[in-house]
Order: sequence, then structure tokens, then C-alpha cells
Amino acid sequence: MIKQLAWNTFKNTGDINTYLELVEAENLEKQINQNILLTEEKQKPNLGENIGIDTK
Repeated sequence: MIKQLAWNTFKNTGDINTYLELVEAENLEKQINQNILLTEEKQKPNLGENIGIDTK
């Protein structure tokens, strides 16, 4: 979606910097979402760990 917005902005203004900035924002958004998924995956509790049961 951001990439399409960037492309349309570039077509209307001819300013390549605006396009590049918006594409960079899209890449940053993807990285943030990936980092959030990795963090959530790491935070899954191991319920058996507290009572000595091997759940793996």
C-alpha cells in the first residue's frame, strides 16, 4: 500500500526523494512487524518448566 502511494506521489510530483523515503518507510514497517513476531515467539511461556516437567 505504501509503495503504491509512493509511486503515485512520484508520478504526480516527479520527486524521486519522496518515492525513496516512502519505500524506506515501507521497509522499516516490514522490519518492525518481523521483529514483533520474533519477540512474541520468544515470549511463549513454558508452563511445565516451573514444576519440572519436560514439555519439549
